[in-house]
Amino acid sequence: MESSEELARVHYLPTTRPEGQTAPAEAEVVEGELISEEEYRRRTSQKAQAIARYKGYAHDAVVVGRVVKTVATHRHTKTAGKAVLSAGLTTVQGVESWGKRVWDASTMGVYRRQITAAEASGDREALAEWTERKEQAAERRHQRLMDLPRLALGTAKVLLGSLAGCVALVLLVGLFVQLSGSGAFVDVITGVLSAIRWVFTAIAVAWTPFLMALPAFVLLAAYREGRKRGTAPAWLASAREADMDTEIDETTIARALEALRIPQISAYLKQGLPLQFLTTARADGRGTHAVIRLPAGVTAEKIARRRADLATGLHRLSKEVWPTTGTEAGILDLWVADKGALAEGAGEYPLLTEGAVDVFKGAPFGKTLRGTPLLAPLMERNTITGGMPGQGKSSAARVIMAGAALDPTAELRIYVPDANFDFEAFKPRCSRYVMGAEDERIEEILADLTELHAEVQRRGELLIRYEIPAVTRELASKNVGLHPLFALLEEAHVAIQHPKFGGEISKLLVDIVRLGRKRGIHMLVSTQAPTKDSMPRDVTRNCSNGIAFAVGDHVANDALLGQGAYAAGHRATELIPGTDKGTAVVKGFTGERSDIVQVYFLDVSKDHDQITPIITRAMRAIEQRGGRVPGTDRPKPVIASRDLLEDLDAVLGADPVPAADVPALLAKHAPEWQPYKRLSGKALREHLTKEYGIKVPSTGNRWPVDPVTVREALAARATADLDADETT
Repeated sequence: MESSEELARVHYLPTTRPEGQTAPAEAEVVEGELISEEEYRRRTSQKAQAIARYKGYAHDAVVVGRVVKTVATHRHTKTAGKAVLSAGLTTVQGVESWGKRVWDASTMGVYRRQITAAEASGDREALAEWTERKEQAAERRHQRLMDLPRLALGTAKVLLGSLAGCVALVLLVGLFVQLSGSGAFVDVITGVLSAIRWVFTAIAVAWTPFLMALPAFVLLAAYREGRKRGTAPAWLASAREADMDTEIDETTIARALEALRIPQISAYLKQGLPLQFLTTARADGRGTHAVIRLPAGVTAEKIARRRADLATGLHRLSKEVWPTTGTEAGILDLWVADKGALAEGAGEYPLLTEGAVDVFKGAPFGKTLRGTPLLAPLMERNTITGGMPGQGKSSAARVIMAGAALDPTAELRIYVPDANFDFEAFKPRCSRYVMGAEDERIEEILADLTELHAEVQRRGELLIRYEIPAVTRELASKNVGLHPLFALLEEAHVAIQHPKFGGEISKLLVDIVRLGRKRGIHMLVSTQAPTKDSMPRDVTRNCSNGIAFAVGDHVANDALLGQGAYAAGHRATELIPGTDKGTAVVKGFTGERSDIVQVYFLDVSKDHDQITPIITRAMRAIEQRGGRVPGTDRPKPVIASRDLLEDLDAVLGADPVPAADVPALLAKHAPEWQPYKRLSGKALREHLTKEYGIKVPSTGNRWPVDPVTVREALAARATADLDADETT
């Protein structure tokens, strides 16, 4: 018997017992194996190694999984994957576009769609036009098919004739060589055959790489076609592609309009009808221009009101998209700037450091959105500029006045009935300069405008003397009193609405803009709100130059751009305050009804004063011309006032005089006092009632002014003044 130490360990296999049966008191070996201690250690070691290997495999699998996950989710992997998918989808869209174009060409799909669209919109004129075009295209196609056999026969004749000619030429050359003794006929034939063999060899050599490269060229062409005609899903767009400029074409515009989700447009496009492009998308200056007839029930104004939404569909900033109303309410005139093209604005003022101006030719004003420099016409014009505060109206006035300052023959007058220094740098160049909102300053403006009104009349007499209808450059340069004169009334509404002097200022402005134009006088009026209360209608009607920055309603729009401008689609209301700062809709500058212009900006801040150097240069030009600032040779008007009651006492006798006859008596009594010349009987009655408490009775609708009542008012005023002096 072996000792107990040498006995092998017994391994029991597990057994199962029925439920409720207990194990026997003594363990029973069902199956076992006796192994030595050495075998046990060997097997235990193998088991441990297997477990270690398993753990290593598991660790490697986890590491590999993590690496795969990291690579798959890495930013560069995602970008590359999106780029590959996007390129593939774009290529497929290109092939699809080719297929559609081939199908359209074979079935005249373009004409059919336009005919269907014209029928849907009820446009009979367009329907007749496209139907006729379709018939003409079908006729041309039929004629081409009928001409194919003749064309093939003609081509064959040309080829055979060319071949025969070449053979004849070779034979002649060989015969000439043979006869001249410079070679053998056979040598010529051999040379020709060698050349032909070389050509075919070159073709054979080049054919293989051409065939190998052909699929790549086809795929590239399909990709380019897809870029033009298709759009990848948004989830495939990479950050790099988002920064790329989107090509603006008919497809892009149609999709941007569809994205507005206007029911009529959505229903129209769902029918498979194409939008009618009266002018297809084409390059126009710094952007793209197109004219579209919108589906029935959609106005261009509705699109213009959603300008920002339309800009998102075109991948542009709001200020880079300009939808306006075309020749009809349902025609959209759309101009889209190239990305970033408008960021610089109008650029630097072109006469900032050098150059002069001839006001008879115009002055630099700004650039159109298309990038074309624009001159402001000045002579035989008046200008009104306006808009919301801070949008550029005062800057536009500065630009015009700076241009006028650079003409040494021009006289400048600037009136600012407000406490601001926007035009202070112009003061040395002006013959008249008034700044301030006090009553004294407003009265001074009134006196200057009164003197300017007299100047208008004086120049009229000069035109008669020289027998000319309007001031010319020649007369303007001769120092005969017909030099160009530019008068700016900044913040005009402040002066016009002044409770005491506003009425007279309004009347003077009306006469000056009516009569001064041909007499070399340019009136420039700047205002925030050109309403019927803040600006006389006869002033706005007689300003042929209109400059409208962002305004709040159609009333202000038409006051600046002319009656009916809003209804015709020329709308400064579509300018966005802040976003379109420095951009204006202007009228009268070109042959167009209106233009959208980015106005030059001239800074007046102390840190970056751009006006003072211009004025200094202008003053130097006047000195070199051997004169002084135009207009400074005449004395400034003396501010004088008249007492209406005293003048009435002087002109009225003992009997009452009809109110309508009194202004003539006053004008004769004080001919130099302009207010009497424009006074009416009704205005006189109202003035007596409001200012002096004198009521004029109607009395047979003659409204007689009683001298007794006037003298009683004078006596009462004198008594009141005497009592006031005694009290003092």
